[in-house]
Amino acid sequence: MHSSPENRVRSDAGRPDLDARVFESVLDMLPSEANPTPLVRLQRLVPPGSTLYAKLEWMNPFGSVKDRAAWEMLRDLEERGQLGEAKPGRGVVEPTSGNTGLSLAALASMRGYGMRAVVPSKVPDEKKALLRLAGAEVDVTTDALCPLPGSEDGAIGLARTYARAQGDKYVMPNQYENQANARAHERTTGPEIWRQTAGRVTHVFTALGTVGTATGLARYLRKQNPDVKIIAVQPSPGHDVPGLRNVSELSVSKLFDPSLISEILEIPHELAYTRAAELFRREGLRAGPSSGLIFEGARRVAERDGVGLGVMIFCDDVFKYVSSMRKHLPELGKFNVEGE
Repeated sequence: MHSSPENRVRSDAGRPDLDARVFESVLDMLPSEANPTPLVRLQRLVPPGSTLYAKLEWMNPFGSVKDRAAWEMLRDLEERGQLGEAKPGRGVVEPTSGNTGLSLAALASMRGYGMRAVVPSKVPDEKKALLRLAGAEVDVTTDALCPLPGSEDGAIGLARTYARAQGDKYVMPNQYENQANARAHERTTGPEIWRQTAGRVTHVFTALGTVGTATGLARYLRKQNPDVKIIAVQPSPGHDVPGLRNVSELSVSKLFDPSLISEILEIPHELAYTRAAELFRREGLRAGPSSGLIFEGARRVAERDGVGLGVMIFCDDVFKYVSSMRKHLPELGKFNVEGE
């Protein structure tokens, strides 16, 4: 006679049953070496002779790779007495192009903290609505698509103003400078990839935003094998891909270490959207535009050099970008209407 899921979990002292996918809390679903996000091999869009896997970060509980950094930063603040019992009534404020803010908002709400997200006006409306849905207050600024340093009226400046002027109410994790951001990937993403590929990974393809992902996983994987290539894919200047930065925009990040990056590829930003559509239509992967851009970079390296076993960090899925996809692919808004 089989025991019920409830009894199985209780008999294991409240620990999640990863084999049965039974969890006591959504927090138990956060990724780790024992509970990694999936790797899925591409079948139809890869040049002959190469192997590419997509690491599906939208399978994280709040829908993106930023769950990792948000949880690490929040726990770090708690451990240092900046949040929690030592600071009753204090919440977080963060400038964001959407994903980090969404992860922080959801996690903060679960921990009983308030959250204020400061976002540029060009961030897709879907992300702004999701931030509110997760419980965040949302301030919209006339900033670049990804928050930039400079004006106090920009997203970063306004968030810092809140943290300075209302320090009893807000603390700013600051994903652009917080080493906990990179540490999250050194602790989880890198070990997951190493274990999932049995140490056979030859290339990792990622994007540049806060640069926490690239820095953290590079630190880990280079310790395991110095020959692993870390390829960063950047959009062309003037892009409209939320969350990504061209190297010319990286002055905001204190986490960027060029010595860890094997190569930086610049891809025309329009391909972020067309490649995302191809990934959905031909591989069944509901990839967002940043994933489309990363795939195009990986595809070009595979054509040029060949890739033994490449892993692409697919940051999030397409559902938060429908309005942006329609802008770049107008045919998505055309329908056959009966009677016309």
